[in-house]
This record gives sequence, C-alpha cells and structure tokens, in this order.
Amino acid sequence: MNASVKNILFDLGGVLIDIDYEKTIRSFRTIGFPHFEQMFSQLTADELFQKLETGKILPKDFYKVMLSIARTGVTEDEIRDAWNSMLLEFRKESVLFLKLLSAQYDLYLLSNTNQIHYDAFTEMLLTETGYNSLEPLFKKAYFSHRIGRRKPNADSYEFVINDAGILPEETLFIDDTLMNIEAARKLGFHTHLLKPEERIEKILG
Repeated sequence: MNASVKNILFDLGGVLIDIDYEKTIRSFRTIGFPHFEQMFSQLTADELFQKLETGKILPKDFYKVMLSIARTGVTEDEIRDAWNSMLLEFRKESVLFLKLLSAQYDLYLLSNTNQIHYDAFTEMLLTETGYNSLEPLFKKAYFSHRIGRRKPNADSYEFVINDAGILPEETLFIDDTLMNIEAARKLGFHTHLLKPEERIEKILG
C-alpha cells in the first residue's frame, strides 16, 4: 500500500458482493426480452437504466416502461426477480474485513446501483452477515441513484471528493471494471482493478 493513502474507496458489485450479469440477461430472455444485453450489461446501460441508476425515475415507473415493452402476461414480480437475479451473495470475509481495515483507513463506497437492487441486497446483507445496512461499514456510502451520478462519469468521483473532503492522491479506489478504474486514475486516484479471483482481504491484509 502506498504510504500516502489515507482513504479507500470501494465499488460494491464484484468487490463486496458477487455479481453475475449473464444471469440477469438469461432471466430476461426467459421472460421475453431476447436482446436485454443491449439494454444493460456490466459495461453499458441504455437511457432507461441510466435513469434508474441515477434516481431520475422511480422503480414503479421503471416497471411501467418494462411492462409496456414486455410480452403479454409478464408481471412486475417477474421483472423484479429477473433484474435482481444478478445479485448472488456477499463475500462475507470481505465484508467482515472492513471493520479491521477501518482502524487504519477512512473507508468509502461508490456504487452504481438503484433502489430495486438496494432493497434486495440490504435484505441479503442482513441474512448473510447480520448487518442491517452497508452504511455503518463506511465513513460514507455513495449510491448512484441517491447522488444522481454514475461511474465512469467524472462527476460521480468529483461528488465524492467534494462531499467527503478527500484528496484523490490520498485515496485508493478499488473496482472490478476497467473503465471505472481508468476514469478514477485520470482524476489522480490510486487504483486497483480487482480481478475475479482476488479478494480485498488478500490484497489489503
């Protein structure tokens, strides 16, 4: 770890919780969205999903749009379950490691997410770890649907910098997506691209 690092900014999906984007793509195909990957994937999001992830539309409006383009008979519950199917399980050891790490660094979270996923993974977190929310694990947690900005747009990182009062050159950013890492690096963050087989407790412990 670079001696100048005082803060660590974490991504959520692929870092603290296992994600399978293909599972959601398959789930949507099953209920009649054969080209769902053109709407949303790890690397892309169309206008509807960008609005959902930046809080510009509510879940109820998202469901209305999805139902309007779905085949006859598809239900809101089926859409919700297909959307949430990418959420697998928390990396429990990684989550528990945060408490130890917080004794040495100020910890922050910056996640591209949405209210539907937030509700689902908060319930999962309680069941799997006993924590009733992610927020107490960090000095502050930033969720795209609450701050109205999403990675890799520079304004999402700048929002965190200004709100938290941190310096990029004193902050390590950990994410599993290269374009998010590259965007943070341009702003002066130290970065680590977390590979699928890596765990934060191994690289930071």
